[in-house]
Amino acid sequence: VQLVESGGGLVQPGGSLRLSCAASGPRITVYDMEWYRQAPGKERELVAVIGGSGRTTLADSAKGRFTISRDNTKSTAYLQMNSLKFEDTAVYYCHARVTDWSTVRTMDYWGKGTLVTVSS
Repeated sequence: VQLVESGGGLVQPGGSLRLSCAASGPRITVYDMEWYRQAPGKERELVAVIGGSGRTTLADSAKGRFTISRDNTKSTAYLQMNSLKFEDTAVYYCHARVTDWSTVRTMDYWGKGTLVTVSS
């Protein structure tokens, strides 16, 4: 099982980016999918969560600006980020709990991260 993030990049303050996190594996069930971020010199923090049914939770810093969604047919979660601020600069990581039915094991997986830089 792999989680692969994409969509990061350089954006000006006030701009938007859409991150994607795709879970891959021959026979998998993906449960909660989460976005974390880690800014330079800071601890990793939870940004957004989406359950398998679509229920979402956003960190206070993300409310009103970020939206998390998922496409279960693609085992993919998205993080739409609008009105980006300098302080949103960080590496964004995807995390998910996944059952791999080829081994019948449920484990937590992390992606390698995608860098978001907000700069003028």
